[in-house]
Amino acid sequence: MRIGALLALLLVMAGCQTTTAVAEKHTSKRPNILWIYVEDMNDWMGAFGDNTVPTPNIDKLAGEGVRFDQVIMPAPVCSAVRSAIITGDMQTTLGTHNHRSSRFDYNQITLPEGHKTLPELFQDNGYETFNIGKDDYNFSYDRKQLYSLHPGPKVGHQGTQDGPDFDWGKTLATSGKPFFGQIQLRGGKYKMKKPPIKVDRALVTLPPYYNDQPLTRDAWARHYENIHITDLDVGKIMTELKDNGLLENTVVFFFTDHGMGLLRHKQFLYDGGLQVPLVVSWQAGNDKLRALGAERKEQIRGLDIGGSSLGLAGIDIPSYMTTENFFAADYQTQPWIISARDRCDYTFETIRSVRTEAFKYIRNYHPERPYMQPQYRDKWPLVKEYKKAYASGQFNEVESLLMANVKPAEELYDLKNDPHEVNNLATTPAYTNQLISMRDILNNWVKETGDKGQTPESDAGIREVLEFYKNKCQSPECRGYRARHPHTSSKH
Repeated sequence: MRIGALLALLLVMAGCQTTTAVAEKHTSKRPNILWIYVEDMNDWMGAFGDNTVPTPNIDKLAGEGVRFDQVIMPAPVCSAVRSAIITGDMQTTLGTHNHRSSRFDYNQITLPEGHKTLPELFQDNGYETFNIGKDDYNFSYDRKQLYSLHPGPKVGHQGTQDGPDFDWGKTLATSGKPFFGQIQLRGGKYKMKKPPIKVDRALVTLPPYYNDQPLTRDAWARHYENIHITDLDVGKIMTELKDNGLLENTVVFFFTDHGMGLLRHKQFLYDGGLQVPLVVSWQAGNDKLRALGAERKEQIRGLDIGGSSLGLAGIDIPSYMTTENFFAADYQTQPWIISARDRCDYTFETIRSVRTEAFKYIRNYHPERPYMQPQYRDKWPLVKEYKKAYASGQFNEVESLLMANVKPAEELYDLKNDPHEVNNLATTPAYTNQLISMRDILNNWVKETGDKGQTPESDAGIREVLEFYKNKCQSPECRGYRARHPHTSSKH
């Protein structure tokens, strides 16, 4: 009996040890994941070869971790990008592609049954989750299901749900669980009258696609100033991690949602709108992060930030997601990357791009519409100055491309020899085979992924646009809605 009891006791103890081991696997031994998620910013930082303003905190992260030189986002606008990354799939596949949609009860866009978001997957695996700042997701969701800590909701910008600020460092240091968190930074949207560093407007160099107007030059310089302010923000976050004993075992992702807010960047499928900085650092595991290199020069999908975060936490990527882990030993470089531009605010568009290491192909599904359709930037003094200068004949041929009354149906650029994407080769005979090849890639992708942007937006979606933007929307879609619904308010 005593021997039996002893054996039973040993078995119980072994079971306890096994349970403890499992618990440890799901708590302190696994890394924390923190996204420092920045709005509207290009990679003009020291780590990426631009020393116009000091960025010591971002540079330190890059020096210790991994720097990614060619990260291409799935869209050039915030809500579409954020919807794609948080769901692990292209926004065009899930129907979350139109900017600022699913914000009213009558136009709810739902994810497929069983499709969990990244925060939900992290919670299922024992993680605390939070987001300080905007979500901006184009689908229906309960914020309390996504975020376990201080979920709000606090209604923010145009119906966006914004996560409230809280003492996150202290809270997480005492929670006893690993965490997946996001901290949103204003980045390119800062409007500081007296920035810590003032950039000399006379010294900045504008790209060849811009006419050199004073307010354009001023905005270019201010973007540098905002990059420095953002770097200071990053330094404060790193200090908070360190002061609370969280720094060593936290994987920090620093990245931006898309390019800067100027014309031809944000909301456009050129690299100025799609290519973003990405740095990943993990003090306790930088050797693991660097297994495939400390400077990753191959092109990477921004969509794969989600899959890589799951992978580092030891969480399997669900089969319904197409995101991948670019830290995996068997990771394969993407031969091409698709990005999509759809309706932004009250500007209706359908544009797709295919990017390889050497070429960019763009298809404009509405070539009859100008690049400069009525848009939210029209009220900016910068845009008014720019249009006035164009009307007075101050632009050269390259600068005039953006102002044309119509667009080419297809665009093709040699990224190695034409990084600014101003010399369209789509009608050049020597590049016909390249054009056909990339055209076929896009056609196949549209079919294989069920690109929902090929279908016109529903009346419910157009109604939502009119609720937001009233009579600012003068697109054929809004005019058609008013004709179909003659009792629509005159304000709409």
